Amino acid sequence: MRKIREVLRLKLELKLSDRLIGQSVRLARSTVQDYVARANQAGLTWPLPPELDDVQLEALLFRTREQAAVSPAHQPDWAALDRELRRKGVTRQLLWEEYRRQHPDGWQYATFNENYRKWKATTGLSMRQTHRAGEKLFVDYAGLTLPLTDPRSGDVQAGQVFVATLGASDYTYAEVTRSQGLHDWIESHIRALNFFGGVPEIIVPDNLKAGVTHASRYEPELNCTYQEFAQHYDVAVIPARVRKPKDKALVEVHVQIVERRILAPLRDRVFFSLPEANEAVRELLDTLNEQPFQKRPGSRRSEFETLDQPVLRPLPTQPFEVAEWKQAMVGLDYHVTVQGHAYSVPHQYARTRVDVRLTARLVEIYRSGQRLAVHHRVFGELTAAPRHTTLPDHMPAHHRHYRDISQEQLIQQAQNIGEFTAALVSAIFDGDKHPEQKKRSVAGLLRLHREYGERLEAACRRALALQAHSLQSVTSILKHRLDEAELPGIPLELPVAEHSNLRGPGYFAEIDEHEVDRTLN
Repeated sequence: MRKIREVLRLKLELKLSDRLIGQSVRLARSTVQDYVARANQAGLTWPLPPELDDVQLEALLFRTREQAAVSPAHQPDWAALDRELRRKGVTRQLLWEEYRRQHPDGWQYATFNENYRKWKATTGLSMRQTHRAGEKLFVDYAGLTLPLTDPRSGDVQAGQVFVATLGASDYTYAEVTRSQGLHDWIESHIRALNFFGGVPEIIVPDNLKAGVTHASRYEPELNCTYQEFAQHYDVAVIPARVRKPKDKALVEVHVQIVERRILAPLRDRVFFSLPEANEAVRELLDTLNEQPFQKRPGSRRSEFETLDQPVLRPLPTQPFEVAEWKQAMVGLDYHVTVQGHAYSVPHQYARTRVDVRLTARLVEIYRSGQRLAVHHRVFGELTAAPRHTTLPDHMPAHHRHYRDISQEQLIQQAQNIGEFTAALVSAIFDGDKHPEQKKRSVAGLLRLHREYGERLEAACRRALALQAHSLQSVTSILKHRLDEAELPGIPLELPVAEHSNLRGPGYFAEIDEHEVDRTLN
């Protein structure tokens, strides 16, 4: 369903062609057309209604599976068409129109272009890439790194160099980050777009793990955070194909340029912080963008100001907040544990798998694309028993009932049963469990009185003697009728064995006297 939502966003909001959408989400063009047709038939518009989850969306789009009519297509002479394309003024649009006049039932223009590219690939020749202004931004990491030295310990860390290049003008951005991890990857994109002052139509990354979860030639999976970034900036992400460096040849060239013009001149400098390193990189980057081209007039900056800058879309008014996604299982207590803290969800979703979205401030929990709960994120030290954040609306009715009962009321109910029951309840409340867990244990203990009556008081007395302050211990005593057995006697003084290696109290008293004498002297 996530791919279908992305198809609808790219088509209904960004108005991209079916071919580009298919490349972005790695689906066949016919599949993209099928999804869009089904959405139109269902009367869907973008943005989709917030209450429409994945299950409802699937039901709307796939009520019926009508068979699509396939028009017969005639295979053109691709070699002849390729020769014609080299003639001045001849375009693929013109050749397609001539093809359709000969074969009215032939391919549509997008399919015609797609099959031409496939034929071109089989010839072993490279198709010349012509990048439109403001269309594509190519991003990648350089192979070389920039050493960062810790001023205290002297340890050296390899700083990663992020490179982004606009296709039409070759205008380039570069910066140093601590890692190639998800957070640094997204933050570098944000700073690159701020540097360019606008948003292109398409971002072309390499199949880096931080951006592409599953690298595949036909169907790569984008990281959820990267996809959120794309939606926030209304940009399509079309990863380069696996083992196809020509898909990102432009950025590969500029990676080499950055390595030669920026990283190599800085090879002997020592940097003690990221800001210091990026300041030095920025100075050489400005020089690179201002440097005139060797084989054509102008520079990267002048080409950017003429071609890309006027057509880049404006940046969004709200900054993008980087989020991390995790999968988790809801426990029997309808809580999800994330980094040592448990957050509640509606109790109906206990024992289900959910997606958890983590930001610096919030924890959001989703299932089938629908948000189940949102909490303020709690940071703290990890403990053996996770702390809890529980919303009353998420609790079943009987749990809310016990939640509203105060500790004093529960102790009073225990005193009505007997002094040993009240003492055990007080011991449970003095334990180190979460308050809600304490109340549950006490509620379970008091409920035993309905089944066992006066035996509960004797069982609590035995549990106190054994220092077994838990509901499980009392239940076991009652189940095995140990409450009816006599309590074992506990000796007040333990016998001491006589042995030459055992020192009695007189030995230590003698030592204390010697210490006093030495102190006085």
